[in-house]
Amino acid sequence: MSDKLVYVLNGPNLNRLGKREPAIYGSQTLDDIGAMLAERGRLLGASIVLFQSNHEGDLVDWLHEAQDAGAHAVLLNAGAYTHTSIALLDAIRSITVPVIEVHLSNPHTREGFRHTSWVGMAAKGTIAGFGAQSYLLALEAAVALTTDS
Repeated sequence: MSDKLVYVLNGPNLNRLGKREPAIYGSQTLDDIGAMLAERGRLLGASIVLFQSNHEGDLVDWLHEAQDAGAHAVLLNAGAYTHTSIALLDAIRSITVPVIEVHLSNPHTREGFRHTSWVGMAAKGTIAGFGAQSYLLALEAAVALTTDS
């Protein structure tokens, strides 16, 4: 059985994890999360491709690439673009790969402007509020989705 390809896309400021507001986002770095995902992916039969960019267009391009590469799912933590990017909404709608929205914190317990998610309007589902564990839960959901289909 071949591994399921899962893209993990991370938006602005996630390169600062471990340094940026650890009380909100935790002390683990994006590299730490990537290593956790790779290990869990091995156990679940999934290959992880991890990207991070502070540029909205890169995220759009990687969503398209995930479709073209035959990815089974995308985990997307769009950071602040979650609440502002109609371009990401349109990009998710332009592909058939299921997208799972991921957040370290729970946006609904934070400032009001974080309560609207353009990404969530097109995503298959959202996992938020569990710190780095949110990514692992999303990976398990992604593998379960592709196993069931």
